[in-house]
Amino acid sequence: MIEISDEIITEIRSHAEETYPEECCGVLIGKFDVFQKVVFEILRIENSKETERNRRYLIKPQDYLKAEKYAKEKGYDIIGFYHSHPNHPAKPSEYDREHAFPFLSYIIVSVENGRSKEVNSWVLREDRSEFDPEEIEIKNKI
Repeated sequence: MIEISDEIITEIRSHAEETYPEECCGVLIGKFDVFQKVVFEILRIENSKETERNRRYLIKPQDYLKAEKYAKEKGYDIIGFYHSHPNHPAKPSEYDREHAFPFLSYIIVSVENGRSKEVNSWVLREDRSEFDPEEIEIKNKI
């Protein structure tokens, strides 16, 4: 389960709508333990993919390192990533599976005609065979 505030979900939805019809992406910052993940904030990241930005995103290694450093300085962890799927369901693609890490959370927002719709979270299995849905607990404030 991943715990996140409604304010942060709204931020992710806004980012997805602002970048439509291209995919947005960002990092989920918070605390991660065996039983629970709690998102305290997000970091918007520029989609660095040079082509097919309407169906792919890329986070440059230097952007990832900056996010990791930022989280560490605050005493937090990177607990996952978010991105949008313009005009597609909030389900991971094969491309997503090929580029994901087990145990981290992957929040996906579907965006149809510029408006965010469904928000789902996924976790890649340890054997990397497929994603499993992850329950999202939305709190008023964290």
